[in-house]
Amino acid sequence: MSRIFDVAVIGGGPAGLAAAVSASENGASVALIERESRLGGILKQCVHDGFGLIRFGQKLAGPEYAERYIELLKNTKTEVFLTTFVTAVKKADFGFSIAIVNKEGISHIDTKTIVLATGCRERTSKQVLIQGTRPSGVFTAGVAQNFVNLLGKMPTKKCVILGSGDIGLIMARRLTLEGAEVEGVYEVKPTPSGLTRNIHQCLFDFNIPLHLSTTVTRVFGEDRLNTVEVAQVDEKMKVVEGTERIIECDALILSVGLIPENEIAETLDVKINNATKGAECDQTYMTSVDGIFSAGNALNVFDLVDYVSESAQSAGASAADYQGTKREYIEIERGKGLLSFVPTRLDILGKLDKVILFFRAARDMDKAKLILKINGEIKLEKKFSYLRPPEMQRLELDLQNYGLDGSSKVLLTLEEGWN
Repeated sequence: MSRIFDVAVIGGGPAGLAAAVSASENGASVALIERESRLGGILKQCVHDGFGLIRFGQKLAGPEYAERYIELLKNTKTEVFLTTFVTAVKKADFGFSIAIVNKEGISHIDTKTIVLATGCRERTSKQVLIQGTRPSGVFTAGVAQNFVNLLGKMPTKKCVILGSGDIGLIMARRLTLEGAEVEGVYEVKPTPSGLTRNIHQCLFDFNIPLHLSTTVTRVFGEDRLNTVEVAQVDEKMKVVEGTERIIECDALILSVGLIPENEIAETLDVKINNATKGAECDQTYMTSVDGIFSAGNALNVFDLVDYVSESAQSAGASAADYQGTKREYIEIERGKGLLSFVPTRLDILGKLDKVILFFRAARDMDKAKLILKINGEIKLEKKFSYLRPPEMQRLELDLQNYGLDGSSKVLLTLEEGWN
């Protein structure tokens, strides 16, 4: 038996919640599919505050932020499928057929459009080529956070943290507050990967050392980790011989990057962007496959949940309004100085008066200038006092009066230095 909806949202984290609320408020019948038993995604275990300053004008803890959207969802007619797994998605004449499995068995959801809000996953020790045995005591930062904040279990007494991503920084503080010793945070790059505020609030305020251009090279232990080896690296990320040292510890916690979850997108032949590792999308968040939209960390790893919700709100509204009308695309070329940005293309037949651009600089820059060129002519310049790759920027663009057509060449670049 199949159930029929206008929009199916896959994922019940912050992106999925915002997309479902938005699609429903725009008149669509909505199915929200979540594999866990509770809505909220990763926010359920993020007990620290700092969420919601942009969306709600308040500093909220992660569960509080999620609850705001869950309450909004309750005021809609969205049908929620919890503890439900998507096993296959296939194209159909009416749109898409989604096979799901839960305690009631196997069934299908038929939908005109899909919003992929599947979030992201953490890189593991093998993905960063750490050598050695395979003892217990090697955790990703998210797993350690789950142990402490949801299960009430301490995973370590003395640990080393590899990577200065935001979750790792937050866990350095959390574990310290719970009585563990954080020997240090080690970052292979010459600059930190986390937000500046987290570096100060989580490390400097608690006297936790940060070691840049240094990485973990080996782990040791039989049943349980007991030692790690760290070493400095040069500008080519090669280990500097003679700098190795041994640290005794019972846990290694990894905060070495996030990867958008796009297995479902790839089965549908959605084009993936090499820079973001998420789907290619236009200003409405529609992917390269008509009727498939992407939002939140499945599209691009954001550093603020407020931006996750904003992208998902737009994706949900776009999915609800989707009519299968003709579109004409031009690509936005990534020039020097930019690490990544979304959207990566423009539908020139659609609305261009309010294009929300999210972007990251490729390196630290003082007095940076974002330049938009159309057919080689500078159309916009935006100045920034300081840019860092970990800190995503948001910019609203009005492109409706630039006469864009199918032959237009759009280029974005970042340059350093202005008076």
